[in-house]
Amino acid sequence: MSEAAAAHWKRNLFVSAAGSFTTVAGITLVLPILPLFVEDLGVSDTAAVTTWSGIAYSATFLTAALTAPLWGHLGDKYGRKSMLIRASLGMAIAMSLIGLAQDVWQLVALRLLAGLLGGYSSGSMILVAAQTPKEKSAWALGVLSSAIMAGNIAGPLLGGTMAELFGVKTAFFAVGALIFIAFLGTAFLLKEDPRPPRAKRVKKAGGWRALPHKSTILALLGLSAILMFATISAEPIITVHVRHLTGSDDGVAIFSALVFSLSALGTILSGPWLGRLADRIGHLRVLTYSLIAATVLLALQAIAPELISFAALRFATGIALGGITPTVVATIRRLLPDTSVGLVLGYNVSAQYLGQVSGPIIAGALGGALGTPAVFVMTSAATLVGLAVTLMIRRRMPSSD
Repeated sequence: MSEAAAAHWKRNLFVSAAGSFTTVAGITLVLPILPLFVEDLGVSDTAAVTTWSGIAYSATFLTAALTAPLWGHLGDKYGRKSMLIRASLGMAIAMSLIGLAQDVWQLVALRLLAGLLGGYSSGSMILVAAQTPKEKSAWALGVLSSAIMAGNIAGPLLGGTMAELFGVKTAFFAVGALIFIAFLGTAFLLKEDPRPPRAKRVKKAGGWRALPHKSTILALLGLSAILMFATISAEPIITVHVRHLTGSDDGVAIFSALVFSLSALGTILSGPWLGRLADRIGHLRVLTYSLIAATVLLALQAIAPELISFAALRFATGIALGGITPTVVATIRRLLPDTSVGLVLGYNVSAQYLGQVSGPIIAGALGGALGTPAVFVMTSAATLVGLAVTLMIRRRMPSSD
């Protein structure tokens, strides 16, 4: 890392965190209003509204997963700030255009475009991992992860409020304006060293084949997919499980929202702290302890007898899971030359999306067949597998962690 980069890494961290909060809030802001917008576009059948809403929601993640390695590779070659500028400006335009959609096909196409052009938070993760001193990397990534999680909480709350006050289409234009603010902050406040001459970059670059420790990196990418699968799987069935615990439909929406918020709050609070601890005692050591705690807590959720204990366990699980992404990304970063950070962390983003897409699908099918407690047993088993993989990686790391 150059002296110039060392001087402005903290500034870049907080610009990236603010931009990630803004863009994630903007993207998730539309979630509660997507079904309403689908209805406005002429779909009236309840089942069709649900189907099209799910398709439109997943479309963004599909193209984002496919293009993340490409954007990471281009960031390695041409600069990571340029990728964040592209992502924020592209998302601002795409999200604004959604407000002009005339039918559901245009809605899905524009959601695909948003995923294709986007990737601000994943790009921020790559930039922060690349620029932060390695002894501070897990803490910095924990701060960034907390900002992303905070955006996930704030977005739906803002979306429902704005749609109620100003209308559904206006909310999409507001999202575009919100993300445009992130574009301005990124363009004028974020600092990056000038790129070396092209000849030097080409000489240094070696792509995937030139990477050291490829088998360990592959194991870490698989671990990312497993842990995202475990983290996200239970979310779609939380409302059903809350109804199961309370035995009533009264207040289910409010209670479910509180349970979601408690889990996210635990992650927000623990992310920077666990990251700092990992920088001090070892990334994989903290990941090991986090997975032991998460495995036990998820298993206990399957047998929680009432809502209060279940909510407390979700909060505790959020705390345990807060250190997962920072420690995995920081561990991958340790193994990478500077010329391949974006490419490999782009693959890591794709691995996470794989878990994010597959988790809810499998959990929904399992919960429908065997009941919602079975989902928590499954997620506990997934974190147990993640723990086994982590212990294997610890034995294979080139230096102790």
